[in-house]
Amino acid sequence: MASVLVVEDDPVIRGALIEVLTGHGYAVKTAHQGFEALREITQDPPDIVVLDLGLPDLDGIDVLRMIRGISRVPVLVATARDEDTEVIRLLNAGADDYMVKPFSGGQLAARLAAVLRRSGPAEAEAERRPVLRVAELRIDPDARTAHLAGRELSLTRREFDLLAYLAAHADQVVSRKRILAEVWQQPYLEEPTVDVHLSALRRKLGEKASDPRYLHTVRGIGIKLVTTP
Repeated sequence: MASVLVVEDDPVIRGALIEVLTGHGYAVKTAHQGFEALREITQDPPDIVVLDLGLPDLDGIDVLRMIRGISRVPVLVATARDEDTEVIRLLNAGADDYMVKPFSGGQLAARLAAVLRRSGPAEAEAERRPVLRVAELRIDPDARTAHLAGRELSLTRREFDLLAYLAAHADQVVSRKRILAEVWQQPYLEEPTVDVHLSALRRKLGEKASDPRYLHTVRGIGIKLVTTP
């Protein structure tokens, strides 16, 4: 039985989708906000996501981009927007398919089945994420190991997540707010939370904020992990 996460803030529509998809043999979970959906995907990943764009806390396309930052789960977008430019924007942001409202429950179930077929074996083969290499750093996202000049670093879960995220965005300045949203999935936390983990990470990399090698603070903007320390 495939599991579906329905991300929809309207309780009437949400209830109707639960009834339809359960009737078609899906195990259905729901979320009514974007950040709630991101927590669900992180903690108990579904097989596929149905994502409404009109959410109360975040624009749906931002949720889609955040999902793509943490997961390869297939996403079908339910939208009232049918302009070509909007559809192209959705697909470029990582949607696997889209449906324009209103639509029937049978059509939705058929689309979900088609997306799951396309993302089956080929997706499983592609699940292993590439090892990240930045100068003498080697970070394996799947094994959750990080090495510096051949020496394994002893990192906490959050320190590893932070380092892997910065390495995946090497040479880009990333704001603390974006880090909280995409690494912590909790943008309402205080920004000094990032600095505490950043300080611990610097110590383990053998550097100081006053004399950085990899982790550079760009004052007033954010953090950058550089590829040429």
